Amino acid sequence: MKDGFLKAAALSPALRVADCAYNAGQIVSALNDCARRGVKLAVLPELALTGYTCGDLFFQQALQQAALAGLEEILRASEGLDLVALVGLPLMVNGKLYNCAAVVCCGRLLGIVPKTCLPNYGEFYEKRHFAPGSKTVRTVTVCGQETLFGTSLLFACRQMPEFVLGVELCEDLWSVLPPSTFHAMAGATVIANLSASDETVGKAEYRRDLVSNQSARLLCGYLYASAGHGESTQDMVFAGHNLIAENGALLAESQPFAGGDAETELDCARMLAERARNTSFVPSEEGYQTVSFDLEVTDTVLTRRIDPAPFVPGDPLRRAQRCELILRMQADGLAKRIEHTHAKTAVIGISGGLDSCLALLVAARAMRQLGRPAADVLAVTMPCFGTTRRTRSNAEILCQELGVSFREVNITNTVRSHFADIGHDGQTPDVTFENSQARVRTLELMDIANLHGGFVVGTGDLSELALGWATYNGDHMSMYGVNAGVPKTLVRHLVQYEADTASSEELRRVLVDILDTPVSPELLPAKDGEIAQRTEELVGPYELHDFCLYYVLRFGFGPRKIFRLAQAAFAGRPEYPDAVLYKWLRSFYWRFFAQQFKRSCLPDGPKVGSVTLSPRGDWRMPSDASAAAWLAQLEELNIQ
Repeated sequence: MKDGFLKAAALSPALRVADCAYNAGQIVSALNDCARRGVKLAVLPELALTGYTCGDLFFQQALQQAALAGLEEILRASEGLDLVALVGLPLMVNGKLYNCAAVVCCGRLLGIVPKTCLPNYGEFYEKRHFAPGSKTVRTVTVCGQETLFGTSLLFACRQMPEFVLGVELCEDLWSVLPPSTFHAMAGATVIANLSASDETVGKAEYRRDLVSNQSARLLCGYLYASAGHGESTQDMVFAGHNLIAENGALLAESQPFAGGDAETELDCARMLAERARNTSFVPSEEGYQTVSFDLEVTDTVLTRRIDPAPFVPGDPLRRAQRCELILRMQADGLAKRIEHTHAKTAVIGISGGLDSCLALLVAARAMRQLGRPAADVLAVTMPCFGTTRRTRSNAEILCQELGVSFREVNITNTVRSHFADIGHDGQTPDVTFENSQARVRTLELMDIANLHGGFVVGTGDLSELALGWATYNGDHMSMYGVNAGVPKTLVRHLVQYEADTASSEELRRVLVDILDTPVSPELLPAKDGEIAQRTEELVGPYELHDFCLYYVLRFGFGPRKIFRLAQAAFAGRPEYPDAVLYKWLRSFYWRFFAQQFKRSCLPDGPKVGSVTLSPRGDWRMPSDASAAAWLAQLEELNIQ
């Protein structure tokens, strides 16, 4: 439960129709197993105590009384279990029978939620037996306990404020305006659905989409527990298709007819973060009553997959589709700017590295989109002290294969002259030595663009902007930054995609070699012809920084939670023990805060993913903000 994680399960224990004593025993056994596994929320199917397929037996007092006896047994058994359980049963209230969900916790009957939408079409005849639930909450006495009855109920955990539970039953979700919509607006972060959805051809896919989409619309976790083996097969069959989704993503599923449960951890804090930044999500608590309950705060062992590369789809087909879409977005943004400014050329500083390679590929696409020749792109390579033969050669070959104009401007003498102007000895490899080269390169590009009636296309990526790994008013500046919304881990895959779809073998070869080249600004003199300055040895692995960047920008998570997520994501990677994760996480926060002044004056550039750092769009932060609170939380981890 720490860090907002809630272990939850959707269960479908085998039952016997109308045998409430047997079914109660099955439920108690399932709940005991859940408690041993650390489950804090267990959802059972609709009418699980009696079975959904009892038909007119629901009117029999013997069945109604047996169901209450079964609920009493479950209440007694739950006294020693640290979880919340939702159990389906028929309940007579004021002379009407209701299809209900009983909410049970540690021997308490927290409340009873009746079903709102009763299907009465096709194979369903619920209005024959049940009355629809009302939003009006009343007090009833059930199993000797006074409790609340109605649809406008929420259940909130005192120890975990992020965990607020709302309840609906089967058809409620399939209706035009599900009750869960109002539950979420009233504050529910988790919706439990007790269902008895029979299986027909194509229904599993529809059900899966329905659950996922509702969790996305409501920015919530959604558990769907469906009736399974043991229901009457007189006219229908039930598959036990259990589902757990979170904000549109399906986290766990038991396949139809396969048996078993759906179990995972919901990130309730993530849901609150989503809602806090979404101005279309308008809270409305009118008419709702909240029942509080207690659970022991424990560490939740994470079994859900934490993606170590959250910006990059793991599935090859989806990744290829994503790459093509992003390249089109970048190209379209640049094409619009070229068109608007009537630029005669797009000028790019080409180094033979990943970022400038991607920018050049995008520029070539933009010219094709505009119906202009690739030669209208002018690529300028500017070798100096750190340039290697490999990167210089790759830059020229890439330009030849793309058909862009190519020019070399050796800036060595200009930089030395500049050193003389400012009184630098030209030997000390300090920050002035490095930044002078970057600023001279930008000067050359800007003036060449003026000379040819064009503008400079920036090459820096989102990860570099986050870390401030750019020279202020050097490579930090351009007229349009096409890579500004693309993190480094994704840059690599975009270039790989272009290599995989290259029009010639030589283009593919050079792109692959660029991918194999160490990331470097090449500002320090080469050693024996090889790159001497490797970025990731200085600022840390980009896959770690991108992981952190995603959770900082997307959800606003703190260092403690991000560290925990990183432990799970990079588990089994020997190069990333806790001390290494901690080191680079701390480095990220320090650099992120210290370098905001560079992000406060970024050039224009397209947003392509869920996050970006444009000061005019997603990220507005004072340049002189203190990182003390974030670094203090890291210190509390006490990682040696």
